Amino acid sequence: MKTIGLLGGMSWESTVTYYQVINETVKQELGGLHSAQCVLYSVDFAEIEHFQASGEWDKSAAVLTQAAQSLERAGAEFIVICTNTMHKVVPQMQPHLNVPILHIADMTAQELKQQGIARVGLLGTKYTMLQDFYKNVLVQNGIEVLIPDSADIELVNHVIYDELCLGVIKPQSKAQYLRIIDKLHAGGAQGIILGCTEIGLLVQQHDTAVPLFDTTLIHARQAALKALQD
Repeated sequence: MKTIGLLGGMSWESTVTYYQVINETVKQELGGLHSAQCVLYSVDFAEIEHFQASGEWDKSAAVLTQAAQSLERAGAEFIVICTNTMHKVVPQMQPHLNVPILHIADMTAQELKQQGIARVGLLGTKYTMLQDFYKNVLVQNGIEVLIPDSADIELVNHVIYDELCLGVIKPQSKAQYLRIIDKLHAGGAQGIILGCTEIGLLVQQHDTAVPLFDTTLIHARQAALKALQD
């Protein structure tokens, strides 16, 4: 079994899900008392969020690179960044590492293609929805990406940072997210990417008939399967 390096804390609320899903997957695959070999570096999200808000992505890349190098020294054979947004700085990080980063958008694109999804709605932080670092991976895989209108982008982003990252789950926020999901579906989206690792805390597949692709679950499961490959 390979050792997984988890780069978490962004926020820790969703890092919990990564740890749980990875271990559940290993148990399902191997049975008995098997669990995952992994090491975790959990950063201070307040520092990372400050760099996001001020546009200082190079500084956040430096912090995460140092953390990833610590995971590598601890024995990690590949790195899993437990957040969508910070995959923006993977190009700055990877050259300073000797082990690969398992990219969340690549894993999501593979899942969408397997399910025959050619046009998808994307929910996430405003950085993920508006910038190209994430969407381009999907487009390069032949998948058209739809995003909400500007007002709904702000609403989705607000709920992520001011509620979900703090562990706050509000029924009215779920209702708003489901409204936005239905709107994207009506606009032609065959499914919806929950492109922020916290969104799955608020909305799950049983809440809607529209196919949901929870990036946290996809990423964590693929990480566990990769760890078990020869």
